[in-house]
Amino acid sequence: MPPDIINAWYQFMHLQVDFINTDHIAALSEFLHHLPKTSYTGGDAYQPYRPTYKTDGIDRPVKNVILLIGDGTGLAQLYTGYTANRGGLNIFGMRTIGLSKTSSFDSYVTDSAPGSTAFSSGEKTNNRSVGVDHTGKALPLLPVILDKKRIRTGLVTCGDIADATPADFYAHRSERDNASAILRDLKGAPIQVLMGSGGDSLDNLPEYTVVTSVDSVGMDINKKWIVVEKQAGRSMLNGRGDWLQRAFHKTLDLLSRNKPGFFIMTEGAQVDYGGHANDLPYVVTEVLDFDRTVGEALRFADQDGETLVIVTADHETGGLTLLDGSYSKGHIAGQFSTNDHTAIPVPVFAYGPRSGLFRGVYENTAVFSRILQAYGL
Repeated sequence: MPPDIINAWYQFMHLQVDFINTDHIAALSEFLHHLPKTSYTGGDAYQPYRPTYKTDGIDRPVKNVILLIGDGTGLAQLYTGYTANRGGLNIFGMRTIGLSKTSSFDSYVTDSAPGSTAFSSGEKTNNRSVGVDHTGKALPLLPVILDKKRIRTGLVTCGDIADATPADFYAHRSERDNASAILRDLKGAPIQVLMGSGGDSLDNLPEYTVVTSVDSVGMDINKKWIVVEKQAGRSMLNGRGDWLQRAFHKTLDLLSRNKPGFFIMTEGAQVDYGGHANDLPYVVTEVLDFDRTVGEALRFADQDGETLVIVTADHETGGLTLLDGSYSKGHIAGQFSTNDHTAIPVPVFAYGPRSGLFRGVYENTAVFSRILQAYGL
């Protein structure tokens, strides 16, 4: 008698079985009912960028750092993109790989607020805390430290500009949902460019020029910009298109004019949303969009020769397990164990000078100190 488990059910479908005799009627019914959200077949594949590796791993301080954070993006999420793109992913062209342990100060399972505060400050903090330590004290953040060396900062997200991940690089609040207070912390913050959706509480920030389109950002390096664009907040399935790549390129074009260098954090925010929704098509399409942006960062790093690219996540979302797939068809199927975050360590990929700093298994706080070391600070 054949096994009566979920792995077998996938195989029966491949065999085009018409009827399945099961002792697990409710489980099989649920499995079939959720198939549209637990499987995906990609369209036309794109060709990943082929890095030159000319400066990869050389021991020389960098001028620029590009940190790309796939919110909620663990190895399983990345592999959905690799499979759907028929065996190709820009991220997998990066040779230096490490693992980041993501637990927060007060919880084995982190949320995004302490997850990225670790990157921006080098400190563990409590769940829901943005840019403060576990006692609520404001932490020195990476953009402030870099500003002392005249290195400019840009933040790009396909989520809300007051969400935890971008906020961790400019705000100091014990509650991540306090959007109006978080946005007030932009006053005096050394953020040259901030792009995303939301921004309903933007006021009393005369130092910034606030626009509603990436295309409206000028190339005056002495001006500070906030872009709040509805397009940014849409999912790929709902028509966001190439917004993330355009926003990244605009930020790159502007900050490249700053001779001392730049730091750009770009977030693929909505991989996390798909994980929370237990929606595999949502996850895959967001991973592919994030990966295209990574490809553009790698291309710039090769052209520039003084740029370090880091790709990681603040945590994994959904407890995703991959159970079926086809590279030739771009088909992937899997199951989620939760609609929340997990404590699974996440990959860290690095490319460019001093990329070797990111090898090994370490706490997420080490990303901060190793970025400073890459700059020679």
